[in-house]
Amino acid sequence: MPKTKTLKPLADWVEVSATEKDWDLLGKDEAIKMHDRLHLIRAFEESVLEMEQQGLIHGPAHSSIGQEGGAIGSILPLRASDQVTGSHRGHHQFLAKALNFVDPDISDPLTTDLGDDTMQVLQKSLAEIMGLAQGYCKGRGGSMHLRWDDAGALGTNAIVGGGVPMAAGAAWSNKRAGTDDVVFSYVGEGGVHIGSVPETMNLAALWDLPICFFIENNGFAVATTVDEQTRETRVSARGLAFGIPAFRVDGMDAVAVRAATEKALKIMRAGKGPTIIEAMVYRYFHHGGGIAGSAFGYRSKDDESTWKQRDPLTVMLEGLKARKWLDEDGDAKIAQRARRAMGNIANELTRVEGNKRTIIESLWPDPANRDAGLRGDLSELDDVRYEEQETFSGELGEVRFVDAVAEVMNRRMAEDERIFCMGEDIHRLKGGTNGATKGLAETYPDRVIPTPIAEAGFSGLAGGVAMMGRFRPVVELMYPDFALVAADQLFNQIAKARHMFGGETAMPIVFRTKIALGTGYGSQHSMDPAGLFSQWPGWRIVAASTPFDYVGLMNSALRCEDPVLMIEHVGLYNEKMLGPVSDYDYFIPLGKAKVVRPGNQMTILAYSAMVEQTRQAVEALGLDAEIIDLRSLDRAGIDWETVGDSIRKTNTVVVVEQGPLTVSYGAMLTDEIQKRFFDYLDHPVQRVHGGESSPSVSKILERAAFAMKPEIEVALRQVMLDTGRGELVNG
Repeated sequence: MPKTKTLKPLADWVEVSATEKDWDLLGKDEAIKMHDRLHLIRAFEESVLEMEQQGLIHGPAHSSIGQEGGAIGSILPLRASDQVTGSHRGHHQFLAKALNFVDPDISDPLTTDLGDDTMQVLQKSLAEIMGLAQGYCKGRGGSMHLRWDDAGALGTNAIVGGGVPMAAGAAWSNKRAGTDDVVFSYVGEGGVHIGSVPETMNLAALWDLPICFFIENNGFAVATTVDEQTRETRVSARGLAFGIPAFRVDGMDAVAVRAATEKALKIMRAGKGPTIIEAMVYRYFHHGGGIAGSAFGYRSKDDESTWKQRDPLTVMLEGLKARKWLDEDGDAKIAQRARRAMGNIANELTRVEGNKRTIIESLWPDPANRDAGLRGDLSELDDVRYEEQETFSGELGEVRFVDAVAEVMNRRMAEDERIFCMGEDIHRLKGGTNGATKGLAETYPDRVIPTPIAEAGFSGLAGGVAMMGRFRPVVELMYPDFALVAADQLFNQIAKARHMFGGETAMPIVFRTKIALGTGYGSQHSMDPAGLFSQWPGWRIVAASTPFDYVGLMNSALRCEDPVLMIEHVGLYNEKMLGPVSDYDYFIPLGKAKVVRPGNQMTILAYSAMVEQTRQAVEALGLDAEIIDLRSLDRAGIDWETVGDSIRKTNTVVVVEQGPLTVSYGAMLTDEIQKRFFDYLDHPVQRVHGGESSPSVSKILERAAFAMKPEIEVALRQVMLDTGRGELVNG
């Protein structure tokens, strides 16, 4: 018979209920304030549903009616400098934080009208949900993307669990800045099961981040019950796995939630790391809109009726009445004030025509601003010193490419304490797996941060740090294929954030990754990420073919207020080429290509390691070809002036890339060229690329899967034959 021993968890997991003492500590004025805010959010949500029923809200309206107690109980104890993030069902949390910001010392709701600042919050919030220009995000975010940075409302999020890593980034930034501010990240019980959430819980616990994972357990993920989602339906149990103190509370009782929140705040403000609060709540309606869930058959009317008897407004009122702090008449006055305010706001956004209410036309966003704010204007680079290798004012010498990678980071980290590096295995092995961070961990031990294998978690966390604006993350994705593990954070969150939240949210973050074609690492470690990233708006993408260009492009990337992907090629790392000997302070413009070999017969566009492969092919064939190193690969960064001048001269284009036909950068580039320069082309754009499949591990099969000098030569010979341009000099 084996001997057993009961193991004790690292952290407590407790249930919290409100007591008489909690009410006494709360006091009459604060309790009435909480009740007033409950009424105000309820009236707001009822107005949203009314607008939705009249067809005035385009897209979903995820009502929080029934769940307000969790938001009010947890947010009213927060400071203005504390922050919150939310999920797709986040109106109540956004409003609670925004209203507390503009009116923290609420006037007596029984004797005063709502103030102008409060009315503006309600109007701008409703306008955003309706998609109007005066909304907090200029109508781009709608119901699911509400952000007001000044108030500490960092954004609600349509991807279930998607905003949680970002929230941890805000908490990391707060801790790093030496504040004791905290972040509350609201997520449903369904969101707890998505990979980025437990990844983030682990990172938060590992690094003692001041974040509360506030779980609104309303029992359903759309129509899937919680016991259909997980064996352990008390989802705050997740804290035990990561050593995070967890509290379970009746979310319909705002005072009980507040008591749990005070306990969580004490832990977090003392620097003891994250907490979890699981609030048991209930949404009265279906996933979206104002129809009860019972109408869809996945829950019963009896169940709905039972929960409504514990409405947060009812529970709060009963507590107030028991202490003779408020009576039924006072409750009615507060409710009437809230409904009257929302009626006035609705009248300011809409007009009544007969029996129909319509949106006032002048309030719609201007369609001409469709893409405005998708990325910054690069004015942050206005005062820098640009250099090119041919006219460089400093000393040049033989430099190993990977040494330039490490040295430019060393120089920038030395002068800018905001910059830090994050990624897997970047702190040991003499500079990571390839030496690209050589010497940095020894010089900046608290700014070279190794991570667990959790690409979604640490990528999103770094994005949250960047959005806060205090620090500038440089994140290494060990292989670009791993970007697919973190795809939500890279493409739904980081790439879209600036535009989605109104065009004013900078995202100063650099991701470094490498192309490892030819190293034998097979199908899942050999991607060229240019084609993938170029399909997503918001990213700037750069790829250097020389150490000189790498230094200048990285300096520009680190100054840029947009997310930048820096692509490095393993095949270049150990190559020695001309590069800076001591001057690492120059810049190369983002969006500026370079003619590396002038010519007249054809224009060849390449990037990264394929620039040199192309030059060798051209020289071997004796062609009079013009080779352009694109350097910037994103749609906004393609230098159409340089490319166009060359095409108008040669009338023939070849696009060269090393990777497979699939997820190809060349496909996008070729399409754009043919649309822009069709009248100047004597020949369809020729493409050089690898096979359809990803590379295999077998050395022979791998080499057959990607393009190099021989494949470029074949393509160039064919172009010469097709265009009748004459014999090859070395043909």
